Formats: sequence, C-alpha cells, structure tokens
Amino acid sequence: MTGETDSGRSLFQITGTDRISFLQGLVSNDLLPLARAPGIRWAALLTPQGKYLADFFVVRPEGAAGEDHLILDIAPPPAEATVRRLTIYRLRADVQITPLPLSVTRGLEAPPLGAFADPRHPALGWRAYGAAGGPPVIDWNAIRVAHCIPESGIELIPNETYLLEAGFERLHGVDFRKGCYVGQEVTARMKHKTELRKGLITVAIDGAAPIGTPILSEGREAGTLFTQSQGHAIAYLRFDRMGAMEAGEARLFPPPAV
Repeated sequence: MTGETDSGRSLFQITGTDRISFLQGLVSNDLLPLARAPGIRWAALLTPQGKYLADFFVVRPEGAAGEDHLILDIAPPPAEATVRRLTIYRLRADVQITPLPLSVTRGLEAPPLGAFADPRHPALGWRAYGAAGGPPVIDWNAIRVAHCIPESGIELIPNETYLLEAGFERLHGVDFRKGCYVGQEVTARMKHKTELRKGLITVAIDGAAPIGTPILSEGREAGTLFTQSQGHAIAYLRFDRMGAMEAGEARLFPPPAV
C-alpha cells in the first residue's frame, strides 16, 4: 500500500444489527449514508452540556466486509474512555465493539484502491485501512495549521472545547438536520441563537512559544496558543481582542480579513 502509516490512531470494529442507528443517536454527524454505501464520516461525541469528549472517523469499508461492520478510527488518548462510554450507552442495542488489528495509512498522492478522501478538508488527502504503509514524510502539522484543522489532545480539549468554536461545521463534522444526539441542544443553540465570540483561528507568528501559552492583547488575556508551523499557528482567541498580541516572547498577527 502507498502512503505512510498513521501510528497515532487506534482502530475498533463495530458490529451488530444496530451499529449505525446506535451511533446515529450519539454523535454529531449524520451516519445514515453509511447504511447505504461505503464511506467515511468525521464526528464527535459530546457531553450532555455540549462539550467535546472525543472525535473520530466512522468508516464503512468497501466490499463485503463493509456489510457487517464499521471501523472506528480514533486517537489513542481518548480511545479507551470513548469505547467505555459507548459501551455504557449501548444498553440492549445489538452492538459489539472490539479492537481491530489493522493499520491506518494516509497520503497526498493518488489514493490506493479502497481509500477514502479525508472528509475534513481536501488538503488532508486520503485514509486507508489494512496493511501498514511507509514511515512519516509529510508535515501534517503544517497542513493542519494552514487550514486551521484541530487535533485531539491539542486544540480539542475534553470537557472544554465547543464544536462550533473548533470549526467542526466548516470541517464537515456536525450536521444540523440529523436530529437528536448527546449535546445536540447546546450545539444547535450556539448555531442559531448566539454569535460566536471565541474560536480557533490561524494567525501569523513571529517567534515561538510552548503550546498552551496564554495570549495577551494590550495586557489583557485574549486566548491560548497551540500548534505552530512555518511562521503560522493555530490559536484560540477572543475575536474582540485580536489586535497587537503576544504569547510569551512571540508576537501574533491575525489574518488581514479578520
């Protein structure tokens, strides 16, 4: 298989006749298209208060295998807690969740047979599930920063992050027509009844500072600095304080259009 192995992922197999309807009632995105055809969806599991717990890909593979199971593709830090939470929600649903001994491969070149385009952004290329690929060669952080794509455990913080502030709508990770799911009411209210005053944004940076460094604007707290690459960074900011900003010894500059 072409591409490189994404070693920072855990895979689980989800089987049972209720697998899609079970997840549909829990996660932020619409999974019903996976009942009709192979595909990949990016979604999040939230608290009842609408705060982020974990994000993951839900995949229906090509071929006969996709007719009886889904793949849950998730970062390791929240994986165990997420599977445990899903198991609690399962109740009497016909759903089984077990570890899947496959590798995740990703790349930017022509995709191999059975690969899926990363649903978040075209710049992220494709993902495939099977044999391991080659060693890391692509600067994925540079791509994430350029397109303001958050990462679990860095910009996406359990029990703190709100999906809309993290860009999930722009990145196709939330559906406002699918109906109820855990945390849906708060997410819908933020969409329809409030104006976002804070959120993730890509800024220019002169210098560097550790992830998590507070950002100050005219001496007032304005946000937090996260991933940095090639003179830019992802920052969580108050939109009304994006003037002359600093994070430690680094200086920050918002994009001209903001």
